[in-house]
This record gives sequence, structure tokens and C-alpha cells, in this order.
Amino acid sequence: MSKKKLLTFIGLVVFTLFAIAACNFTAPTSDKTTPPEAKNVQLTVSAAASLKEALGEINPLYSTSKSNVAVRTNFGSSGDLLQQIANGAPVDVFISAAAKQMDELQKSNLILTNTRRDLLSNRLVLIVPANKNDASDLKDLTNANIERIAIGDPRSVPAGQYAEQALKKLEIWQSVESKFVLGNNVRQVLQFVESGNAQAGIVYATDAKTSTKVKVVQTIEAKLHKPIVYPIAVLQKSPNQPSAKSYLEFLSSALAKHIFEKYGFSTL
Repeated sequence: MSKKKLLTFIGLVVFTLFAIAACNFTAPTSDKTTPPEAKNVQLTVSAAASLKEALGEINPLYSTSKSNVAVRTNFGSSGDLLQQIANGAPVDVFISAAAKQMDELQKSNLILTNTRRDLLSNRLVLIVPANKNDASDLKDLTNANIERIAIGDPRSVPAGQYAEQALKKLEIWQSVESKFVLGNNVRQVLQFVESGNAQAGIVYATDAKTSTKVKVVQTIEAKLHKPIVYPIAVLQKSPNQPSAKSYLEFLSSALAKHIFEKYGFSTL
């Protein structure tokens, strides 16, 4: 092979190698990779009816701090919510108005026991319509002029269970039992008194505080009933356990406690 042809051949080889290298070249990437966008989560919170206003203010603040999490609330009597969960309702967090309902879920292994805690406490009060003075304390409920007394149904409503305990402790339960108008939850009890369909009612102090149509005539002594506590826990079958645990922590924050206390709850 002549020298000229050899140089031409070498040149072609070199060009080919450069072309192959150029095709296989990949631009270097930055060490800082963009994290994938957080998955959107909808938390379902089943909570005692007495928490409606407080959680109505707290939940948007939580969603602002966790932009990928939306909170859906389901309010009702703790007993009804317990039955919904036991029957398979998709719930991430449960807040009861008494230990009894949470105890039942725990016995059935339906909650994460290491997330359970007592979040709040409350007081029981006797209320009458704002323009009436038919009763001033529990013992007045035995008077003949009191014909209708609203309480939560003790079979499912914690406020009704606490009311039953107090009235039995005072030994007047049997005297007033025939006068009861039973509410499906504590807010319905409040409505009965607001509308005048009951001359008196027993609700939580926080419920009475939401209405201008009733007045508190007695704060019932705590020694007359079991301690009023609001336990909270994450459900065992929650598909959103990390977000649910984050929500529990937020409810124990200084900001959330301030809001609960504004609505009349005591924080624990």
C-alpha cells in the first residue's frame, strides 16, 4: 500500500472512531436530581360531632402546611362512627368523645395502638332555651313543669352516657327517664333545646358555646361522671398511615391547641 493510501486509510479510521464516540456521548447530569412530586392524599377523619367547629378551623391550616393532603371529615356520634369503622368504612383517623369506643376498636385490633393518645377533655353542662328559666340545676329536672329533657341516646352517644352517670349518681334517673327526648348525637340534643322541643338538655360546654339560642344554667360536677376524654388514633387499615400520623402530630401542636381552647376544650 502506498504511503498516500495508508494515510487516507488511517484518516478514515480516526474519523470513524470520533463519529462513534460522538454518537455514544451523553451529557453529564447534575448530582441534584429533582424529587418526584409527592402523591396527593385524602385523609378521612371520623370525629365526634362536638369537634365540628374546631376541626373546621384546624383542618385547612393542616392542608396548607401539607399541600398534597386534603382532609375529609365525617362527624357523628362516637357510637355510630365506631359501628361504621367496625363494618369496614374507609377511615384513616378516629377521634372519639369517650374512651369506650376507642377501647372497642383496640380490642378488635382495628387501630394502631402506638398512635393512640388522649387529645382533649370537656365539661358537661345543663342548658335551657335562652329566654326560659324552667331549670337551674339537675335536681330541677324532677319538677312537674319540666316535661321534656334532651340527652344523647346513651346506647351510642358519649354525652348521653355521661348524663346517665350523673343523673344516676344524684339518684334522679328513674324520676326523669320518662321525660327524655333522645338525640342521635350531641348536636341534635342542642337543636332540641334551641327549638324549644325540649325545656332542658345536657350537652358539652363546647356545644353550648356555639349557640346564642341556649344558656348554661349549670356546669355539672366532674365527680358525677367518668372523665370526659377525646382519644385519637390511626386506623390499622388506613392506606395513608404516614400522613395520618402527621395529622395527629399537627393536632397536638401549639397552634391546634390554641384553637381547641378557643372553642372551650381543655388540651391534654
